[in-house]
Amino acid sequence: MSAVHTTNILIGGEAGQGLVTVGQLLSRILVRQGYRIVVTQSYESRIRGGHNTFAVRVSPDAVEAPAEAIDLLVALNDETVTLHGPELSAEGLVVADETFCDSDERCLRVPFKELAPEQFKNIAALGVMCALLGLEEEHAAHIVDEAFGTKHPEMVEGNRSALNKAFAWTAGKNSAFRKLPAADKQHRIMLNGNEALALGAVSAGLRFAAFYPMTPSTSISLTIIGLAERMGIVVEQAEDEIAAINMAIGASFAGAPSMVATSGGGFALMVEGVSLAGMTETPVVIVVGQRPAPATGLPTRTEQADLDFVLHAGHGEFPRAVFAPGGVEECFHLARRAFFLAEQYQTPVFMLTDQFLADSYRAVVPFNVEGLDWVKPGADPDSIKAPYRRHAMTESGVSPRLLPGLSKNLVVTDSDEHTEDGHITEDLVTRKRMVEKRLKKLEGMRHEVVPPEFEGEEHPELLLISWGSTRGSVREAAAALRANGVDVATLHFSQVWPLAPEQFVERLKSAGSVICIEGNASGQLARLIRRETGFEIEEKVSRYDGLPITPEYILQELSI
Repeated sequence: MSAVHTTNILIGGEAGQGLVTVGQLLSRILVRQGYRIVVTQSYESRIRGGHNTFAVRVSPDAVEAPAEAIDLLVALNDETVTLHGPELSAEGLVVADETFCDSDERCLRVPFKELAPEQFKNIAALGVMCALLGLEEEHAAHIVDEAFGTKHPEMVEGNRSALNKAFAWTAGKNSAFRKLPAADKQHRIMLNGNEALALGAVSAGLRFAAFYPMTPSTSISLTIIGLAERMGIVVEQAEDEIAAINMAIGASFAGAPSMVATSGGGFALMVEGVSLAGMTETPVVIVVGQRPAPATGLPTRTEQADLDFVLHAGHGEFPRAVFAPGGVEECFHLARRAFFLAEQYQTPVFMLTDQFLADSYRAVVPFNVEGLDWVKPGADPDSIKAPYRRHAMTESGVSPRLLPGLSKNLVVTDSDEHTEDGHITEDLVTRKRMVEKRLKKLEGMRHEVVPPEFEGEEHPELLLISWGSTRGSVREAAAALRANGVDVATLHFSQVWPLAPEQFVERLKSAGSVICIEGNASGQLARLIRRETGFEIEEKVSRYDGLPITPEYILQELSI
């Protein structure tokens, strides 16, 4: 991956000023014109007020990481100028109301009151941005009309007027600001991580989803709700997370592929249910959108500190798999894989995302869904010999799973330790055999682990390890290091459990030095690798202030 040349746009203001609307509209305009984007949303836990930002990093070429230096700062309030003015790049420009800037130096002072009434001020700001970037007015107007519809003619007229006046006013001003180079115009769609994950789940055969709203996972369930009637999916907003996980387990037991989506605090309430799924060998997919903790922590910021929690959640020993998508496309594909794996091994499977990836829009080539298979729960009753035993001992540890009420066979299970036919027991010999039966499934799961992605020359001087949403930043930092003559490779984990050491341990041993880059304070993946392989990763780059890891942050911490 070579270094990319991009423009980083940051829109700042208070909640309630419409900055997310403007950011989404700008992003959609850019994607429709063929540009690649990476969106970073930063917001406080309040409906109005506070300081929020919507950053769009745009390029005609591939881009997959956020940036820190701002090329175009669009300030919807004066606080944005104060807070982010120092972050301007060498050629950066501030776009702000004429009352927010004292001078014209590096600031385009916009008379917003002359361009549009207050309710259309954000559309006027959109017009100024589009004009500066060299985007076409008619195309921008089409996207705005598409977003707001045509049911209210006065809104259409107001939006059009604000855009037109903003484009006309901006023409010829700050011509030194670099316009975007032409893009390839390949058809792409705009999706964030949560939307892609929801679509992946639906394509895999999701039939039941339960949730209790919790940032940053809520939009997964909202996306599914939007598709539920058309796709025959039942979505239940439960009274709490305890009810949500148990509803999903019950639905799955009955034969409906099921999922719950939550965050750390909500998942804490689900943990007993996770253990129930492990004991009853019921497939369920659990999405945990990470945010800074403990307790409520920073509920609208990002972190990667729940790996240990998810890995060990649930009392007792039972198998599980944990995926950590590195980008929006992987959110789709790994969600599908999670459903198939959960059904195949009859056990909980986890998706670990975070606020950054959940809310980060990207330009994605549409997924080819033609011919995709979907989960088909349960075994064929005609293949089962009587008497049916739900937890029958098998060489793989996986027992035939029949669905209750769909055959003459009686399907019995229990949350207590049970016999092969599912009835409660305290026979200690049976207990030992059942523990071993369940754990056998982990060996089968090891053979299906997604290999970590290696990029670079063999036997590098420096190997950078990443997992989850840090992939793009690590790859871009590595590209910058290579451009400066450093022999560096990257190793990215999109599945963090189970690990298959034979896939990667020789790469660790053959590198001159190994550094693990994580969004947590303690180096949770590095510790897990040491536990599973004995290889000690002594150097780490950690970030745990609530902000996403960027290429600049990595390079600064490496000081190479």
